[in-house]
Amino acid sequence: MSDTPLVSLRGITKSFGAVKSLQGVDLTLRPGEVLGLVGDNGAGKSTLMKVLAGALRHDSGTIAIDGREVRFTSPADARAERIGIVYQDLALCDTLDVAHNLFLGREPRRGPFIDRRRMHHQAAEMLSDLHVRVRSTHQEIGHLSGGQRQAVAIARAVSFQPRVLILDEPTAALAVAEVRQVLSMIRRVARQGVGVILITHRLQDLFEVCDRITVMYEGRSVEDEAVADLDIERLVGMITRTNAEGSAA
Repeated sequence: MSDTPLVSLRGITKSFGAVKSLQGVDLTLRPGEVLGLVGDNGAGKSTLMKVLAGALRHDSGTIAIDGREVRFTSPADARAERIGIVYQDLALCDTLDVAHNLFLGREPRRGPFIDRRRMHHQAAEMLSDLHVRVRSTHQEIGHLSGGQRQAVAIARAVSFQPRVLILDEPTAALAVAEVRQVLSMIRRVARQGVGVILITHRLQDLFEVCDRITVMYEGRSVEDEAVADLDIERLVGMITRTNAEGSAA
């Protein structure tokens, strides 16, 4: 494997008026790696990922993909570098069926018309490849469970063949069985060589799927450790910046 990271963020800053959301964040990601990105609310995790996904422009610092410096001015720029993101709100259309949600805006066509038969066939194949179970690709998204909706959103992002996939709280408010389904999807995606960045407050999920964890605190990246070297207690201390005696670090 090349020593060059798939993604390298160095010294990323972002301010909103007088509020400094990011104050020099560093982050690296390698192909096939699942990186947990954690921190208390307001630490800057989602802001950093919006910068990487092209939804926000950073003020200073560098973004490098495969060692090549890039600067994103829009989400389209990030997609061109094969960076995908699934936001916490999923951005699914409840009144459309599964297949239409998977292919929204890029439906297969036969002449001027949508080729619905081919679209549903391809949607079923796509979900089967990722072991996503739905009763039918003709089901409306609004009738699916939370876990199924999350799985469809991830499958849609994967269908663009990303090299980097960012998941923002993908297991929030899911039942235990649904959480396991989503975590299994993450493992399968990473085995395909995709670098995955997982934002979550469910710390137990990190130990299920992550190779490494980066901790953010008040707009800075403050810790970076292999999961194999961590336990829940130490990770909580890293997030809250307290030592074993409970005093501020």
